[in-house]
Amino acid sequence: MVPSGGKRTGAGRPKGTGQYRERTKAIRVPESMVASIKRYAQSKGYQIPLYGSRVAAGFPSPADDYIEGTLDLNEYLISHPSATFFVRATGYSMINAGIYPGDILITDRSISATHHKIVVVALNGELTVKRLYKQDNNVKLLSENPEYPDIEVLNDDELHVWGVVTNVIHQL
Repeated sequence: MVPSGGKRTGAGRPKGTGQYRERTKAIRVPESMVASIKRYAQSKGYQIPLYGSRVAAGFPSPADDYIEGTLDLNEYLISHPSATFFVRATGYSMINAGIYPGDILITDRSISATHHKIVVVALNGELTVKRLYKQDNNVKLLSENPEYPDIEVLNDDELHVWGVVTNVIHQL
């Protein structure tokens, strides 16, 4: 019987060969991310180390010092650079969605503002961030805090969707 799986003597490429002249590590990534990862590998990007270890949120496990690569935050957080902008949140109406005062909202204009998306809108000239409720001809801007009322958008209201919030950056 031929052994399969696990470490086997003599298996794999010889150490220190190939273009890197050092040990390498194979990783598994979702197929949908392969093109993005390849683009990143070919770009210079920010040189922020991305460690191969996961950090346990519960009981800690021993961490290794293996650096998997670097992480370009622009590529990781922004899918459509020419359609993306940043805006800072104020107020407490979206705290149950994880948006707090001072957070930076990464907002993409190229994504359709569909039902249940979190959007940055101008309502009658005032900017706000809310969850979009869009069913039939009924449009509302929903707060994610029970202490704040939802906003029903009326026919005579002027509503302009600036974009869909894709990521939130906040300090701890």
